[in-house]
Amino acid sequence: MLSIRRSASAFVAVAIGVALVAAATLLLASGRPQVPDRLARAAVVVQSPEAGASADSFLPTRPWSATATEGLVDRLAALPGVAAAVPDRTFYAQPLVDGRPAGTDTGREDAHQGHGWSSARLGGLRLTAGEPPDRPGEVVVDSALGLRSGAPVTVLTAAGPEPYTVTGLVDAPGVQVADEVAAALAPGVRAIGLVLAPGADPERVAAAARGVVGPDGQVLTGDARGALEPRNDARTRWIGMQVLTGTAVLAGFVTVFVVASTFAFTVAQRRRELGLLRAVGATGRQVRRMVYVDALLVGASAGLVGLLVGALLAPLLGRLLVDVGFEPSTFRVRYTPWPVALSLVAGPVIALLAVWSASRRAARVRPMEALREAAVEQRPIGRLRVGVGALLVAAGVALSVGTATSGEARVAAQYALYAVMALVAGATVLSPAVVGPVVRLLRSPVRRSGGAIGMLVRGGALTATRRTASTAAPVLLTVAFAVLVSGMVRTTTAAYAAGRADNVNAGWIVVPDRAPGLSDQAVTGTGGTALLPTTVFRTDPATVPADRPLTALGVDPVGFAAANRALTVVAGSLDDLRGDDTVVVTASANLRPSEPYAVVFADGELVSLRVVAVVTDDSLPGDLLLPRAVVRTHDPSALTSTVYVRDRIDPPVGARVVDVATWAAEADAAEDRLVWLFTLLLIGVSAGYGAIAVANTVVLAAAGRAADLRLVRLAGATRRQVIGLVTAESAVVVLIGALLGGTVAFVGLLSIRAGLAEQVGAPVDLVVPWSVIAGVVGLCLLLSALASILPTWRLLRHRPVRSPIGVAG
Repeated sequence: MLSIRRSASAFVAVAIGVALVAAATLLLASGRPQVPDRLARAAVVVQSPEAGASADSFLPTRPWSATATEGLVDRLAALPGVAAAVPDRTFYAQPLVDGRPAGTDTGREDAHQGHGWSSARLGGLRLTAGEPPDRPGEVVVDSALGLRSGAPVTVLTAAGPEPYTVTGLVDAPGVQVADEVAAALAPGVRAIGLVLAPGADPERVAAAARGVVGPDGQVLTGDARGALEPRNDARTRWIGMQVLTGTAVLAGFVTVFVVASTFAFTVAQRRRELGLLRAVGATGRQVRRMVYVDALLVGASAGLVGLLVGALLAPLLGRLLVDVGFEPSTFRVRYTPWPVALSLVAGPVIALLAVWSASRRAARVRPMEALREAAVEQRPIGRLRVGVGALLVAAGVALSVGTATSGEARVAAQYALYAVMALVAGATVLSPAVVGPVVRLLRSPVRRSGGAIGMLVRGGALTATRRTASTAAPVLLTVAFAVLVSGMVRTTTAAYAAGRADNVNAGWIVVPDRAPGLSDQAVTGTGGTALLPTTVFRTDPATVPADRPLTALGVDPVGFAAANRALTVVAGSLDDLRGDDTVVVTASANLRPSEPYAVVFADGELVSLRVVAVVTDDSLPGDLLLPRAVVRTHDPSALTSTVYVRDRIDPPVGARVVDVATWAAEADAAEDRLVWLFTLLLIGVSAGYGAIAVANTVVLAAAGRAADLRLVRLAGATRRQVIGLVTAESAVVVLIGALLGGTVAFVGLLSIRAGLAEQVGAPVDLVVPWSVIAGVVGLCLLLSALASILPTWRLLRHRPVRSPIGVAG
């Protein structure tokens, strides 16, 4: 059986892995969509038809028109048990404080949204002061703004700043206006809340509502109403799920490698013990079973400890995720059974997977091993292991080629990750065979600078390749992951920003400041070329999904053509983009000029348009081009995202002016920040594991080499020289792992750069964050050195003496 000292490193590695898995899965299970506060009192909500978008697009549902909404409201209100059917209208509205958009709760989407006052019934919203708004020009605002009833306030809308009078206050973000104003600003409706009579059964009312709505919507009750949460919250929650899933998968992946390395080293140290067991009659199967039992005990006990630690850390990590933007402000940690069960199973499973290779090696130990005095390894690597390693390396190379030739960013990123995982696994499997050549490469510098100590370092690494490889494996994994992920993120960010800037022909760009977009009044004052985005829906009952969301841009065709260097017209003319029934589509639509193109706008109206031009797919930052006036007519709350100007101007209210390079870098700044934080989190997990694994393995190695170090001391080496020897050995092992890991990762990065160059159509610089890599390698070196020095110093506190049968302490 394993001693406590030998099992401690594996125990720590499994416990940390299970703690991360437990915390991540508990947080993952808690990430359910939340029912918006404004709909909390509506036991039944009818939602407009799903747009059939992918899970990570977070586009709105197809709205009902004003006429369809009126008919639905009348029929739903007549159902038994329904006290009222209230359409929930949402539009852009943001109060100005001291001439600028209010900074209260700017991270919440509903902080800059307006609703009709009747929607207050759906969330149980009550006035804390004043009266409700019942005519145009009146508004109820959040009491946190510091305004009083009767005070004037300027509200920024899609048209521009408009004067209002505060008639009441509530303790909730956003603004509430009279219903007739809301109907004008948001003619399209996506949700109708049903307020039930006392004692009414929500499920029975929901069943009746489904009969009324039919296929033109869906009826939601209970937790299913979480589908109505703000789209930005849904997107943030989805990002958090990717973070937590990646952390859990990485923790399991790294833990298997780390524990496998630890068990492999432990088996190598116990060769004589295992040989004695074989000499007294133990079969290979019995030896293998013994190793599996050891691993199972370690995995089960460590899994229990890891579960308790993870459960305690989950609330703290949940608050941290909210603070950095990986979860919305409504996120709360909930303890559910399945993460607990998964974590309890994870410990033993990880340990058994990790010990598989070591158990096979232990079963092959021959009885004669018990009689050998030398600890020199007889065969560094077997033929099966060579074959497996070669296959993994070949798979990694093939995936790297796929990365370089992929035309889609998401596919290329997946290929790159899989390529490096395959290359890391292959390098780890083949590492005993690679250690020798790498050490020989270091022979000259080590010999010149190290003298006798250098010779011992080199000789020890060459004669104990398994031990060296086992210690270097976690460093290899850690450095490879850090180099690949950090380099991929930085290179991709820089490449897309450069490509974005190259496509724009402008001197300066006007962008929103503390607001989700620019109003029409702000755009008019710039005199530039503006992009007015809106979401339209292409409806075709013969396809699945029937409703497909598209991003349409309202533009002036002349100005857009002058500002967009990527624009390539393949058929028709942009000059014909005028009137109220024209559209420009991309080549992927498979349409020709003069063909009809019907879409549903944000106001729910179905309009048949006429194709006047076709452009290449990479010509537009969207799917369609429409005249700006058409977008404004059908979407009164649409906000301009960008204005291209030739010269620098004074920014209007709610805007700022930046140069093209800054705009290109900031275009996805919020998402890039989250991606980089996620990257650092994963690197931190990997680096922490790698450093702990190296330290554990080095401690085990030091304990097993006590006699060797005392012999070196008797041969005349001072205590400082012996400590220098073990420190140098640790440094060489870390450098070997870093060299192999860096090589593997650079193969992946070069393929990623080639793929990005193909996508953006321009040369791409390889960006490697050396500070992150230096920190990872430095952490491994530090913990490895400390793990070598401390036990060696303790071992050498007393000068060894000679004994008739060897060396004694």
